[in-house]
Amino acid sequence: MSEEHYLELCENPVQFENASNVNNVFFDEANKQVMVFAVRSGGATGVVVKGPDDKNSIAFRMDDKGEVKCIKFSFGNKILAVQRTPKSVDFINFMPDLSHLEYSQECKTKNACVLGFCWVNWNEIVFITDQGIEFYQVQPDKRSLKLLRSQSINVNWYMYCPETSVILLSTTVQGNVLQPFFFKSGTMSKMTKFEIELPVVPKPAKLSLSERDIAVATIYGDLYVMYLKHHSRTANSPGAEVVLYHLPRDGPCKKTHVLKLNTTGKFALNVVDNLVVVHHQSSQTSIIFDIKLKDPDSVLNIHQPVLPARSIHPYKIPLIGPVAVATQAPVRCELYSSTWSVFQPDIIISASEGYLWYLQMKLQPAVNLFQDKGKLMDFLLHRRDCKMVILSVCSQMLDGGEKGSLPVVATVFDKLNQVYKEYLEAEQSYTMAMESGPSRGSTTHRRPVRTQAVIDQSDMYTHVLSVFTERKDVSHRFIIAVLMEYIRSLNQFQITAQHYLYELVIKTLVHHNLFYMLHQFLQYHVLSDSKPLACLLLSLESTYPPAHQLSLDMLKRLSTANDEIVEVLLSKQQVLGALRFIRSVGSHDNVSARKFLDAARQTKDQMLFYTIFRFFEQRNQRLRGSPNFTPGEHCEEHTTYFKQVFGEQALMKPLTV
Repeated sequence: MSEEHYLELCENPVQFENASNVNNVFFDEANKQVMVFAVRSGGATGVVVKGPDDKNSIAFRMDDKGEVKCIKFSFGNKILAVQRTPKSVDFINFMPDLSHLEYSQECKTKNACVLGFCWVNWNEIVFITDQGIEFYQVQPDKRSLKLLRSQSINVNWYMYCPETSVILLSTTVQGNVLQPFFFKSGTMSKMTKFEIELPVVPKPAKLSLSERDIAVATIYGDLYVMYLKHHSRTANSPGAEVVLYHLPRDGPCKKTHVLKLNTTGKFALNVVDNLVVVHHQSSQTSIIFDIKLKDPDSVLNIHQPVLPARSIHPYKIPLIGPVAVATQAPVRCELYSSTWSVFQPDIIISASEGYLWYLQMKLQPAVNLFQDKGKLMDFLLHRRDCKMVILSVCSQMLDGGEKGSLPVVATVFDKLNQVYKEYLEAEQSYTMAMESGPSRGSTTHRRPVRTQAVIDQSDMYTHVLSVFTERKDVSHRFIIAVLMEYIRSLNQFQITAQHYLYELVIKTLVHHNLFYMLHQFLQYHVLSDSKPLACLLLSLESTYPPAHQLSLDMLKRLSTANDEIVEVLLSKQQVLGALRFIRSVGSHDNVSARKFLDAARQTKDQMLFYTIFRFFEQRNQRLRGSPNFTPGEHCEEHTTYFKQVFGEQALMKPLTV
């Protein structure tokens, strides 16, 4: 079997001119774009900016004032910041109607060196120095900066997560005490500092925390600091691991998960679709971890890889330009190259080849690597584009034969319906909150997002069950068992099964002449009562005569189906039965006299017509004081017929008081 590649590089990468010098390529994390320096000429440097959207590509020339240590645009490419010296940062406005002349800002702290800077808003920037941080507001119209706040702290290195506006500072001699800061709308908040547990090494050796071993990313909506913990090279070394520290906005940071890599070497981290991806350079493979999947026997959140190690799917670089010849095959890209740079959450850059890729998860190849269908479903339900893959898995699961598979089918249905139920409850809570209106002190209610993990009854019916019932190579008993298992699961989660599922059961039973089973299902209310189901039973009367009475019994149990019962009885010319029914439910004063008289005439039973006519005369007398029909009842034709058959003297006389 060919190797299953469950990771791939995106088909449409950001392409830029491959740099002769890797140091001439910068990554702008806030805008997810690459900035490439062209060859300097005439005292100016050409800069090309390529982002995920080709429309945002920018090319400009910049005065050559020395080596560029750091260069980044603010959000939306409005202001460019360039660091050339350890003391200051230069700025250039890229907004129309504003001066494009450079202006500069020196760090305020004496004898401090600027390690770098981060844009936290389109006009807000943070300088990180070796002695602390300085938070500025950029005033592009005035070509100046205003200091908003500063904090003194010894800094070794820093890390920035633009998605959450959190900057992490490494402090102390070993660098393993991390101090996070949060920025929002002109404010800077100091979060709780925490310590990274370093591996124990024999004295007098001492380890220090390197920024190469730290990554910051959002996983399942929570911010995590990921620490790549290497172990000493000893004979019994257990291998490296990734330790996850949960970093909440308020409260202490805690060590929450440990990902076992079971090997040593050089690693890099990405996060794709809430999966932690660990790339291993020497073996040229990657493994993935899902922190939502936990070993039930493990007290601690210690995770093994979800899937076996696999390489990223081979990527071929198309030949372009004048040297490209139609007969030339694309060149295969060198995966896991030492020139690759990895950025959070899912970016890989090859400066030498001139590509920025987004790493992607392919679910279909991953399906075949799971032995346990329950674990597979847990994995798929947390993925972004999972619906069609889940439905495909359900179909394949039913293809796998019958022996021992029904418990697996039940497990899968229960997992799907648990997510379905949670969505229905959230939708109901939202609807109730909207109907009750806003209350004092209440939070803003957001409509629940329907993710692809919500597999409803319509999805299951259309893509799986209706197709499955047409199978000729599967026993009808197994088909019925699967259908009933899905309905059982719905009932277990208190989800009302739609009538089309019951119709599918009934049609399957009838198709295989399993009328005794149908009778039992209805008699013991395995199939829930509904008007559409009762009508379906009526249509089966020619094939299965007892279906008529079963339908009538069902309609009687439905207190809202009185009109349907009357129609059914009249269509069967059971006019007296219909009259008795409406009297039993107390609605005989409201029914249409003409409808009953029409039905009685059609039976050609004159005495039956007489009885029905007399009943409505008596009703008229009781309700209106006269036995005669009003013009609005349109019973003139039936009154004439009554006179012809029984004589005018047979008409009921008005009672006089």
